Amino acid sequence: MLPVEVQKDRLLRDRKGRVARKLRISVTDRCNFACLFCMPDKDKMSWIPNEEILSFEEIERLAAVLASLGIEKVRITGGEPLLRRDLDKLVEKLTSIDGIRSVDMTTNGWHLEGKAGALRKAGLRGVTVSLHSLRNDRFAKISGVDALPRVLRGIEKALDEGLRPVKVNSVAIRGYNDDEILDLVEYARERRISIRFIEFMPLDGLGMWDYSKVVSGKEIIETVSRRYSLAPEGRGTSETSSLWKFEDGRGDLGLITPMSEPFCDDCDRVRLTSDGKLLSCLFDTEYHDLRSPLRNGATQEELADAILKAVWKKPDGVGYMPWIKDGWAKPRNMNAIGG
Repeated sequence: MLPVEVQKDRLLRDRKGRVARKLRISVTDRCNFACLFCMPDKDKMSWIPNEEILSFEEIERLAAVLASLGIEKVRITGGEPLLRRDLDKLVEKLTSIDGIRSVDMTTNGWHLEGKAGALRKAGLRGVTVSLHSLRNDRFAKISGVDALPRVLRGIEKALDEGLRPVKVNSVAIRGYNDDEILDLVEYARERRISIRFIEFMPLDGLGMWDYSKVVSGKEIIETVSRRYSLAPEGRGTSETSSLWKFEDGRGDLGLITPMSEPFCDDCDRVRLTSDGKLLSCLFDTEYHDLRSPLRNGATQEELADAILKAVWKKPDGVGYMPWIKDGWAKPRNMNAIGG
């Protein structure tokens, strides 16, 4: 049985009282990059079989059920989502669902130059591009692909096509790219786009994580403040980023600090993997299978009940895990979880 409060309001409420409003949909586990903090040895990867991947129609149906339970915002992720053929058709389906107010996407940018226009016409609102270095050799070392010029062209194309907001995400790793923080900030400021620095989390595919490589949000702010005047805007309820405005009005800076300042207490996100598993938390080890009941003819009400039960059991979050590198055994690599 569902708890009385969940039965009553039919919202995606968990035991801590958090209510999910945002959904991240991974459309594939495949990626043409091999970022060292995300994917293990690419030559040894075992991809999810095609027959286990949800169709666009199946994704649409589950998204509609989730929207009926209060989901308002959707972000399409991967793997690399633009490896999924005709992704603009999925965007059209998702934007037509009652209750969904916006659909955005996170991408590595490889295919963005050629597809930004079709995605914008289909209703995609904004795009976030992973950009961990502005140096060709270092970009190739971190991402596994010599692709920096192509990614930068993709960002420009997204701006030209009117996708808004356009953001860049950068995982700050000591000894790898922490000396480029100011360069990345200036790149974003020149285009008046948002930049988000993310603390390095122990989700790394190559097992290279240790706390000494984490560049904290506080350290990033201290570095940026030596050159630019910043005004703190704080972290909005349920947002992952603490925002800082540049006082000259050119863009903004966000800090995503799951290691030094976890934001689990008001988390409002859930994830749907490409093979139909619901994750209520990035660090959840219980994957709730929705594909099987979906393909076995479950009704909308039965799917809703399964989702409500899964979200009710949402873990407290990374902020409550004593030391996740030793105490958390991840069942999947980040590329198969969804960013």
